[in-house]
Amino acid sequence: MPHIYVILFTFSALAAIATYFIPAGTYDRIEGPEGRTTIDPTSYQAAESNPTSLMDFMLAFPQGLVSAGSVVFFTFIIGGLFMVLRKTGIIENAVDGLTRTFAGRSLAVVPVLMITFAVVCSLIGTQELSLVYVPVILPLIIALGYDSMTAVSIALCATTAGFTAGFLNPINTGLGQQLAGVPLYSGLGLRLGIFLIIITIGILYVMKYAKNIRTTPSASFVYEEDKEKRQLYSSADQTKRYKATKRQKAAAVTALLFFGILVYGVLKHGWFMMEMAGLFIMMGIVVGLVAGLSTSDICDGFNEGFKNVLLGAFIVGVARAVAVIMEEAQIMDTIVFYLGEWVGHFPSIFSAIGMFGVQLLFNFLVPSGSGQALVTIPIMAPLAEIIGVTKQTAVLAYQLGDGLGNILYPTSGYFMATLVLAGVKWQKWVKFYLPLFGMWVGVSILFLILAQWLQWTGV
Repeated sequence: MPHIYVILFTFSALAAIATYFIPAGTYDRIEGPEGRTTIDPTSYQAAESNPTSLMDFMLAFPQGLVSAGSVVFFTFIIGGLFMVLRKTGIIENAVDGLTRTFAGRSLAVVPVLMITFAVVCSLIGTQELSLVYVPVILPLIIALGYDSMTAVSIALCATTAGFTAGFLNPINTGLGQQLAGVPLYSGLGLRLGIFLIIITIGILYVMKYAKNIRTTPSASFVYEEDKEKRQLYSSADQTKRYKATKRQKAAAVTALLFFGILVYGVLKHGWFMMEMAGLFIMMGIVVGLVAGLSTSDICDGFNEGFKNVLLGAFIVGVARAVAVIMEEAQIMDTIVFYLGEWVGHFPSIFSAIGMFGVQLLFNFLVPSGSGQALVTIPIMAPLAEIIGVTKQTAVLAYQLGDGLGNILYPTSGYFMATLVLAGVKWQKWVKFYLPLFGMWVGVSILFLILAQWLQWTGV
């Protein structure tokens, strides 16, 4: 497989070429729920052609970095924070304690963590918390004899399962139902059923892989890449015990307090990446000082962490270039319009599946859950009634199509950044994830057929 930069450059080039063949068009933007900008589904009109020039193509990459600035900055801060925490020694202490706790039942850590992450994400809808989870659990997973792929799959698969089912998720279920005119959080029973099935499949899949590489370490997808991590976090020396100093204990308590503030901010005040990044800067400084690090040590820790995630931060910006090209050429709305027309020609029983396919394809262009809802739901919800699909089913098709693609497409910023934090290449992740993705797609189709057959309204 070519380098990820080459893959993303190719996608960007194809998007630029497409601007010469796909006609420009726009929808009128109007105010939607909670002041969000959405589209008027009846307002599509042709626009003056604006194909991507060579200069536009050149500028798409720096513009992508600017457009994805919050994700890029957040990636740097996460990398810096956890290097500072590592310098304090509290991570090694925590890993040692947890490793001994799970020593005789290490595989149990997979369902415990995945269920926790999935439930949290289904309640608050923040898949981006994978960026927080991975650096925290990676040392533990390596110390227990597993690999970076296990750590990243625990975080990404769990948050995706929770986000996709979204039984109380304000980001996709809540917003989608508001836009479709469906009672808020209705249809809870079916969504809970979807959640239980896809998280169970995800847990079993990750546990099977983890058990296999624990038995045969060389079977790991990232065996070579993990050499340094195995040396750093190896639990082979069971006689060595880490004893935290008073300052390290105080630093650990301080770090937990900061994570408590993080949870409060996300739940009560809707904090997102910029707020979390600001909090993490303060956390690194305060925890470092409490642990006894000098100001120079703290600065060096941040710098080392920045270097470690440099590739991931740039990948996020380069991936964003695809959407920048399509938005500048005004072909994004055209693609939505024709995808909606295409779904309208499906036989009735397959209409919901067609909507799912459209949402899954569109997720490549707009990996944001709320962004995808604001563009597609105003079109798909009225279309659903015309072709014999309930609006509730249309929202479900959007949820499933949006969620499952978020950890497949390289245009998804938080996903690519999470892979880099774990040291896992996108190509190897795809090799790992595709079988699970296929199973989850199969489950999604079955549930959509059931919803269509029942004419599910969820009320």
